[in-house]
Amino acid sequence: MPLLLNILYLSIATLTLPWVAWRRFSGGRPVAAPWMRSTGAIGPLPVPDAPRIWLHGVSLGEVGLLASLAAEIRRQADASGRSVDCVVSSSTTTGLELAARRFGAERSFPCPFDFSWAVNRVLDRVRPSLIVLGELELWPNLLASAKARRIPVIVANGRMSERSSRGYGRIRPLARRMLGMVSLVAARSVVDAGRFKALGAPRVAITGSMKFDGVRGDRTAADVVRLRMLAGMADGDIVFLAGSTQAPEELLALETFRSLAGGHPALRLVIVPRHVERSAEIAAILDASGCRWQRRSDLDQDGADPSARVLLVDVSGELGWWWGTARVAFVGGSLDGRRGGQNMLEPAAYAAAVCFGPQTHNFADEVRTLLGADAARVVGDGAELEAFVRWCLESPDEAAALGIRAATTVASRRGATAETARLVLESLPPEAGSGCQASRSKR
Repeated sequence: MPLLLNILYLSIATLTLPWVAWRRFSGGRPVAAPWMRSTGAIGPLPVPDAPRIWLHGVSLGEVGLLASLAAEIRRQADASGRSVDCVVSSSTTTGLELAARRFGAERSFPCPFDFSWAVNRVLDRVRPSLIVLGELELWPNLLASAKARRIPVIVANGRMSERSSRGYGRIRPLARRMLGMVSLVAARSVVDAGRFKALGAPRVAITGSMKFDGVRGDRTAADVVRLRMLAGMADGDIVFLAGSTQAPEELLALETFRSLAGGHPALRLVIVPRHVERSAEIAAILDASGCRWQRRSDLDQDGADPSARVLLVDVSGELGWWWGTARVAFVGGSLDGRRGGQNMLEPAAYAAAVCFGPQTHNFADEVRTLLGADAARVVGDGAELEAFVRWCLESPDEAAALGIRAATTVASRRGATAETARLVLESLPPEAGSGCQASRSKR
């Protein structure tokens, strides 16, 4: 099986080389560490002096959740007199950047491609006692190598969308084989758990979604206040924030702002694209609009322009704080079906009046929860987005109540991270249970 998979992977890699080169030299977002991930030649990690848990998250969102999980694992381990050492991998440039900030550069590394030689080389370097995969990251060679080394594998915040379930159903024997090598799936909902079980997962626990724990919600937090001051936002300003956007959502948000700004002088627009490398493209749209606008990257040096009512956030890693400035929020990646939605719980936790498009299959359980509590709205196109923002401006008390229901709903669903951490510690092999003083991951 590994030989056949390696041949298949090499064929795919050869066909995609032009695309990888284009990504590297076109000025867009490059493929993260292709050589290191192909060979498994990651840098040295500290020698573990306690049981080591390798956590893997594909991109920014998953790494953020796993950082919170690692902190909870350490807290519970400390409380029981145990020691653990957590390291993290990611598959994207943005995920690796966040991993280095949250865990330290010495405890973060690119996840290998699923070549058997790369996987085994990384396992030799990392020496984990247990592996935690974020959401749905099943790779046959990695799972087979872990099983051969008797390393338990846990899927945390397990997500199995209807689309993913259909896809795995087409390769049911392989899916059953892979899930049979997973020690535990900690599923985010009853629906996800049922889909994992139907595909052959031998042990599934329903923990709830860690995304409810991984959001902030404090508008008085220092970073939120700092960004408000940096952007020159006054107390009376009504910030409409379009976050995690992809084309053409920035244009739709801008058109909404232009339509309403004349009658609502306190309205401000903040655009935070999903991929910061699209900033030049969005800047051209803003230039053509005739609106006075600023880049976030200019604020530190030039200060806020009082006449600029539109801000383009062209730096990464700040969206979680910018949501705290918003009275009205549109969560992008949700209108055209290509992305499947982004995390709408972040603005909900801040009690913003939240809307998003209909294409949110990546967050199906979270959407069901918010809509079931009448705590968010779905907008199908630009006209409906404008109507929602207009309603928020003209019915501020009702919009505020919508936001309060959102924040209350998020708060009521917390606890999945603590339960998942408990299951992770229970799953550590007995011989890994007695470690020396842990080398602390950076928090």
